[in-house]
Amino acid sequence: MLYQLLKKELMIAMGCTEPAAAALAGAKARQLLGEEALKFKVIASRDMVKNALGVGLPNCDLQGIQAAVALGAAGGEVFKGLAILSDIKEEQKAKALKMDISLELAEEVPPVYISVEAFGRHHYSQAVISGEHTRFSRLVVDDSPLLDLPLEIAREEGEHPFKGVEELTLSEIYEMVEKLEVDDYQFVLQGALTNYAIAQEGRQTGYGLEVGKVMGEGLPAEASNLEEAYRLGSVYAAAASDARMAGLPLPVVINSGSGNQGITIAVPLLIMGKYLSLDEDFLIKGLTLSHLVALVITAKKERLSPLCGAFTAAIGTACGLTYLLGGDVEALDRAVNNMVGNLTGIICDGAKGSCALKIFSSVEAAGMSCRLALKGRAPRALSGIVGKDALQSFANLKLLSHEGMEQTDKTILSIMMEKCER
Repeated sequence: MLYQLLKKELMIAMGCTEPAAAALAGAKARQLLGEEALKFKVIASRDMVKNALGVGLPNCDLQGIQAAVALGAAGGEVFKGLAILSDIKEEQKAKALKMDISLELAEEVPPVYISVEAFGRHHYSQAVISGEHTRFSRLVVDDSPLLDLPLEIAREEGEHPFKGVEELTLSEIYEMVEKLEVDDYQFVLQGALTNYAIAQEGRQTGYGLEVGKVMGEGLPAEASNLEEAYRLGSVYAAAASDARMAGLPLPVVINSGSGNQGITIAVPLLIMGKYLSLDEDFLIKGLTLSHLVALVITAKKERLSPLCGAFTAAIGTACGLTYLLGGDVEALDRAVNNMVGNLTGIICDGAKGSCALKIFSSVEAAGMSCRLALKGRAPRALSGIVGKDALQSFANLKLLSHEGMEQTDKTILSIMMEKCER
């Protein structure tokens, strides 16, 4: 189960994953139509619209979900998956700018949901992606459904990626990692190195808000002491997000459908591992543990939610740092509760340049949580929403995300859409 889950979730993407999924749906609708499209109709969940509204698209200066659909429809190649925006030609951009594409918000759909309908002179097509960023759930040509699946994979079904993951405890994750056949998990380390490459470029050149570049001023390229290792983890993670959100066309290995989450988890651990001169096998175990913790949280709260993904991913980062520095299961538990007692409530207001701010803050918090956990410190169960252990804290996060922040999410998008209409 563990190998298949990580191979599925730690895939490569180019640019933000919500616009990439939108481009993928647009390309598929065009492919199915079989003739020149006169217009397109996009119906998407508020989370998809929110996460595409302010983020830069790779290889161009366009923004928004309609622009992403247009780029896909104008010449995107479906087989590339979430790397569909890795190569955009000038004629493709010119064609995309001329397209007639309307947008509507969908109600009562999964957070990951986009429908693209294409209308030609003689034919009609529809491509729906839902549940996961690359999962086509409905394909239609004229009046003939070619594919018609439930909008989400039922959690009880064997093929559901998170089947059995949601209830994993830290003890079980720890045991699984300790027994890992490391040779089979080299791809986890390669993913971290991929994310570190965009982090280096982001810090050196500076993109967007330049959070990573500015906060790294006066610091060396590599850590010479533990304090620098913690801080450089935050700097490089933010720098990677700076570059990615600005549309830099370099690949990123994702977690839970999010490149920013993949960056938040992998980059700080790689930097800490280098500073500690850790054995490669041990580093792979730490990275795997971090990714798993983040996936457990995602299985509870959904891939897109009102809670900031950088924060929830950084809970995995805190656990990974604690593991690399010799912490046991009890220390991991304390690291989780330190994070939940600290930054819970950071909202997700879409993918955009300022995500780097949240990533920097979240990785800083992960370092603090790790250091406190290793000293035996953590909030008690009566402290706010903190649970008696990590599993209960995760359950509280799920409740907060599903029940407590539903209206918050609607309000966030309302504010964002109103700004676009001014």
